[in-house]
Amino acid sequence: MTEIYRTISTGRGDDVSPTKCRERRRRRIEMRRQAAVFGDPSSSRNRDRTDMEVYSSFAVPLRKQARRSEIGGLPADIGGFIAPSTSSCQISEAPVWKGEEPEEEPLYGIVSVMGRSRKMEDTVNVKPNLCKPEFNRKRPVHFFGVYDGHGGSQVSTLCSTTMHTLVKEELEQNLEEEGGGSENDVVEKKWRGVMKRSFKRMDEMATCTCVCGTSVPLCNCDPREAAISGSTAVVAVLTQDHIVVANTGDSRAVLCRSGLAIPLSNDHKPDRPDERARIEAAGGRVLVVDGARVEGILATSRAIGDRYLKPMVAWEPEVTFMRREAGDDCLVLASDGLWDVLSSQLACDIARFCLREETPSSLDLNRMALEDDNDGEQNPSRSVLAATLLTRLALGRQSSDNISVIVIDLKNNT
Repeated sequence: MTEIYRTISTGRGDDVSPTKCRERRRRRIEMRRQAAVFGDPSSSRNRDRTDMEVYSSFAVPLRKQARRSEIGGLPADIGGFIAPSTSSCQISEAPVWKGEEPEEEPLYGIVSVMGRSRKMEDTVNVKPNLCKPEFNRKRPVHFFGVYDGHGGSQVSTLCSTTMHTLVKEELEQNLEEEGGGSENDVVEKKWRGVMKRSFKRMDEMATCTCVCGTSVPLCNCDPREAAISGSTAVVAVLTQDHIVVANTGDSRAVLCRSGLAIPLSNDHKPDRPDERARIEAAGGRVLVVDGARVEGILATSRAIGDRYLKPMVAWEPEVTFMRREAGDDCLVLASDGLWDVLSSQLACDIARFCLREETPSSLDLNRMALEDDNDGEQNPSRSVLAATLLTRLALGRQSSDNISVIVIDLKNNT
């Protein structure tokens, strides 16, 4: 997988004189040469910038690498970048087990932007071929996660670097039989147990870690520092037969099946009747302060971290176990910056349109980049274009939050 992390400016001047146009052209070309940073998008050097931040990537199936060498990017009019064919980036290959054919990785597209928010608190993480657990018949498991931080990016960053490791550790343990029932029921119970234990461990780690990265009992920071940060988490695990989604908070996962949007998570909002009852039973209140909020502070009723609002704000995820079908088109995971302004059905319609074979892969979104770089042979994958188009639509509809989107193509993977 190739990762591209850039900072861009959305400001445009009114001067369109030839001299100014040439200067802008030179600046764009120079930015493409120097501003592409390949590495960890959560690094402090990138996160402290004040302009819009963009992180986009996609995976190429191993058996298609020879005929698909394009590297996706954002549209040119919001700072798109298409990496040259001489890029030093390498796509790591999954290990080939003796007697098995190489497994194809899922095609996916990621876009994560700061948008109109004052700071970037979203993080995303994708781990194709996370592991091959015994109870999944040693077939690959693919991991996708979107984390929407609040009170700082500490917890969302911690989730993006740790959650997949916890899930992998739980999967690789010798899981005990979870009661009786059919084989499918046993597998579902095991998956539910894996996701809940992973989220519990993640919450324990988040509540015991200060913003400085040190364990709370060992650091010299103000004790309140570790208590003011939290993050929602929506995680999807994809296997050959199933989709497993675990969600805590108001980020969302939606499956597009035969053109219909099927929610695989339910937003945890404080005014949801069952959530309000749980909060009040724990001794808390739901107050209306620019919307329903726990104790008038937090607009989500479940999250990782938030030690100062426990037990009213719970860590426990709701887990959905779904068997894959031939009509599955795509899976969309996104933070609430997208869902605040787009319905689940509209998001699925847009993603499905972008992923159709007859849809041009460029969609004319990279016209300016192609003109500047004179490189018309490289186009982003359709999944990247789907994530990009959803992000652009959310920005056009005046979303005021960070926007993070992952679009997974279910038609063209294992």
